[in-house]
Amino acid sequence: MTADTTRAGDRSGPGDDAAERVLAWVVRHATRLGEAAPVPLRRIRVSTAEVAVDVEWSPAQARPGAPPGPAAAAEEAAVAQEEGMWIRSPMVGTFYRSREPGAPPFVEVGDLVEPGQQVGIVEAMKLMNAVQAEHRGRVSEITARDGSPVQYEEPLLSLVPAD
Repeated sequence: MTADTTRAGDRSGPGDDAAERVLAWVVRHATRLGEAAPVPLRRIRVSTAEVAVDVEWSPAQARPGAPPGPAAAAEEAAVAQEEGMWIRSPMVGTFYRSREPGAPPFVEVGDLVEPGQQVGIVEAMKLMNAVQAEHRGRVSEITARDGSPVQYEEPLLSLVPAD
């Protein structure tokens, strides 16, 4: 994991050294976190101001040779208990079912989705973030309303395994 700390025009200010030290600390600890987890990290997002760190692991894909951790085992048990698989919000924000008002939704109940297919958008701080399916399946339920606020990991829609 690397960080690009180059600044446009190489302008330096009095707070730049402190910012670079904080960035180096975050990168160092994020790397340790990624190496210690039983599953590969999927994404690390760091915000500024009142510092917020969002870490997301890949679902139940254990590293070769790594023992499954309690979180992975619990996740597998939860998936086995439920009839379907849930697509969850990757962050706090506002959920949208289509690209823009009046456009057709990305998916409807009954649609077949493939891994990587966009199924919605979560707007956070004026940024539109694609919500993608991680598994192949048929949409069985859409629990989040269009334009509604959602929390991190809140279920948005459910998939049932497809042939």
